[in-house]
Amino acid sequence: MGPGGKEPGLVYEFSYNAQLKPPMAFGPGHNGTRFYVEATEGRVEGERLSGRLSGGGDWLLAGADGWGRLDVRTHITADDGAAVFVCYGGILELNDAVMAAVTAGGATDFGEQYFRTAPVFETGDPNYAWLTQNVFLGMGHFLGGGVVEYDVYRVT
Repeated sequence: MGPGGKEPGLVYEFSYNAQLKPPMAFGPGHNGTRFYVEATEGRVEGERLSGRLSGGGDWLLAGADGWGRLDVRTHITADDGAAVFVCYGGILELNDAVMAAVTAGGATDFGEQYFRTAPVFETGDPNYAWLTQNVFLGMGHFLGGGVVEYDVYRVT
């Protein structure tokens, strides 16, 4: 706990996965190598939000320091038809386990890499206003077969 009060907590809200296409490289630049990784489909499952991902992508910057900086935009169509836009930055440790998963379609466990995101949501649907009124933290890993999975927590 910090000197000023209560330590924040985390409440699990949902998990989601996305099928990824192979990365497209934009060559090395002065800040690293930029990749575009297209997401073609996926599924969101949670008590308050369930639906499907129907596209999006990550404009990942892979740095010479062995870390990837994520820049993701996607959208969710909730099972009730509501539209939710999602964007997030994050950090991915580009260690041997991650590189093997990306290049050979393998899997990783959550603990095999540091893979954290800070998703931000936009929607006009009042049933999902809670998504726009909270801070969230995501933890990711690779399922294999070009699929990434995240668990998303609400910060209290």
